[in-house]
Amino acid sequence: MPMHRRHLLVAAAAALAAPVPLRAQQRASLADPLRLGADQALVDSGLAAALQKAFGRDTGVAVKLQAGLSLPLLDALERGELDAALTNAPEAETRLESQGLVHDRRRVADAALVLVGPAPKKKAPDPAGIAKMGDAAAALAQLRNAALANPGSIAFLSSGDGSGAHLAEQALWRAAKVAPAAPWYAKAETGSSLIAQARRQGAYALVERGVWADHGGAPLAVLVEGDARMAVPVHVMRSFRVNHPAGKLFTQWITGPKGRAVVAAQRGYRAPG
Repeated sequence: MPMHRRHLLVAAAAALAAPVPLRAQQRASLADPLRLGADQALVDSGLAAALQKAFGRDTGVAVKLQAGLSLPLLDALERGELDAALTNAPEAETRLESQGLVHDRRRVADAALVLVGPAPKKKAPDPAGIAKMGDAAAALAQLRNAALANPGSIAFLSSGDGSGAHLAEQALWRAAKVAPAAPWYAKAETGSSLIAQARRQGAYALVERGVWADHGGAPLAVLVEGDARMAVPVHVMRSFRVNHPAGKLFTQWITGPKGRAVVAAQRGYRAPG
């Protein structure tokens, strides 16, 4: 291990043990920051930045945050282009872990999808009539049926991008035994958020609760939530191909009391029980 990396790790570990001035350590670590990938939803909700800031404050270790989509981020982690990643794609993560391509995988936060759409007005239900349904798969099946029965009046927007939320959305369609298709089902355009586009079009969409908490609002509303199949757990893991000296420290901190406190303070997320 290069000498400056060894000094960085020792200084960071000492910082966790006792509060000391960290500016010197932070300046030193800027030359060798921890490269952390984070799913776009975790960036949009503010969770990734909150963890990055708090970890740097506590340890003096600089973290270079790279936003992206879970599947491409996991590919980059496998290649050693990232030191660690925060993703919400359990099936893909487990596959890499079983192959020994990532390690030190730990659950960081419990998140969930919410099904949003045009808000009911007074006694008038939402166009698909799914508000307050407890079964997400049944709600999606009803949405499809309503869209086919009323062409042009009901639309569903998907991120369609390989993010953790998109993978969870696909799993819910499979549970509903529905193959979503145009014209009522469409992929959101790049360059604008899914929530913003759904708001403009009066469309339905599945989004992460944390992102909704920061960017949601009228004329859309949360219509379906709470189904266990809408859970989207967030995990941290390290690359098997590279070994940043602060990588292990980061996974310990983020799943320890201080990291859990940051997660608990973030709207839309819960620290694992």
